Amino acid sequence: MPFTTMTLEQLARHIGMDAREVRRMAEKGQLPGQMIRGEWRFHHAEMLDWLQREMHTLGAADLRNLERAMRDGSDAVFRTMLSPHGIDMNLPARSRPSVLRELVKLAERTGLVYDSAGLIEALEAREALCATALPGGLALPHPRTVMPWATAEPMLCLARVPAGVPLGAPDGRLTDLFVLIIAHEERQHLMTLARLSLMFQSDLADRLREIDDSSEALDVILAREEELLTGK
Repeated sequence: MPFTTMTLEQLARHIGMDAREVRRMAEKGQLPGQMIRGEWRFHHAEMLDWLQREMHTLGAADLRNLERAMRDGSDAVFRTMLSPHGIDMNLPARSRPSVLRELVKLAERTGLVYDSAGLIEALEAREALCATALPGGLALPHPRTVMPWATAEPMLCLARVPAGVPLGAPDGRLTDLFVLIIAHEERQHLMTLARLSLMFQSDLADRLREIDDSSEALDVILAREEELLTGK
């Protein structure tokens, strides 16, 4: 975001949402805004935190608009962010701390990680602030802020913990599917969160639960991304 604070119109343009909808949400207290001299103002850091926490509650149309607004001239990007080396469909973990450690170990298998300890600390801090577990057994763990120094490239890791882990999901369900997001730039981070949220509105989670092979899981993810981008 180019501004420390944004007007209602600036925020609406930035996230690709209709200004009238932004105003309605602000007036209902659904957005972290403040009324200053008769005009709404939204703080950059507060809006980033809100988007990360509440993105899964947005409707499909708002998610699509946000995903498109955050693109930086790129379309299919998960092929470069996710590799079979960063996928484990039988990740050994039984608790929140252990699953975060194992996800970072999985990221290390790609050879792209510079700061494992820093990543673990950032992931634990993010979960302490607010769980990244979503309804339906999915979690999208990520640092609260982007960490371009922690990895050689932006990356994703995909993991399944067959028995599930208690991660504080809103529906009380154990979490068994994890997509770790390590972005280098804020717009890329929000685009990735929005795109994954859209992709998992389909039967993607159920399909991944039936797969043990990393290459097959990667093919399913890439095919779903392509379907999303082409509107199939």
